[in-house]
Amino acid sequence: MKNFRLTVQYDGKRYSGWQRQGNTDKTVQGKIEQILSRMTGHAVEINGAGRTDAGVHARAQVANGKMNTDKTAAEIMAYLNQYLPADIAITACAEMPERFHARLNAKGKRYCYRLCDSGVPDVFTRSYVCAWDNRLDESAMREAAAYLIGTHDYRAFSSVNKRFKKSTVRTITALEIERKGQELWISVQSTGFLYNMVRILVGTLVEVGEGKRAPQSMPDILISRDRQQAGMTMPPHGLMLEEIFY
Repeated sequence: MKNFRLTVQYDGKRYSGWQRQGNTDKTVQGKIEQILSRMTGHAVEINGAGRTDAGVHARAQVANGKMNTDKTAAEIMAYLNQYLPADIAITACAEMPERFHARLNAKGKRYCYRLCDSGVPDVFTRSYVCAWDNRLDESAMREAAAYLIGTHDYRAFSSVNKRFKKSTVRTITALEIERKGQELWISVQSTGFLYNMVRILVGTLVEVGEGKRAPQSMPDILISRDRQQAGMTMPPHGLMLEEIFY
């Protein structure tokens, strides 16, 4: 068996997320596994570096899978791109050491959330940008973001249920808010993310930007470990998985 690393780009709006599910064939992992299994003649399971939610996009998701094949990495990439739907693409493929694992070897991930909070939203990017009616105070949002950087328990900023026993401590290494014309781009880099964590972080910052919360309230939300104390969960289509770090 050879171990191959895939870099995957996808538009998530038609899919129920990255992770294969038993009740639907509309997952990115499922689509790729189906084609690889047909190519090799045996069942192929791939491991993704992150499990993006339904409707979330990826510019550079990373996955790996072990296959019994004589095809080269370039041939596997060409085969996948021939048969995958047009909204999923393999942008790189390489043979890796046997022990490489896309998720377990990842050192960090970076997501970007795009908001249009002024002017008329661009119709050509509406599937990737969340339109917002109110102009946001980005200075207040940056002040709030500074409290969220570092190593903290982010349970309040996640949708994990109360029975979730694993650690909810993560390290956010960067949380940047940049104005790009009519849009705000909120970029978050961390060693790992909890379920819905980025969308809730952004939702909380948006409420700060609307004046509904004070920037100084962020530490209290972290300490509470209570999902009800944090902000809304933003729509998925504004979120893009940008990069996986190894």
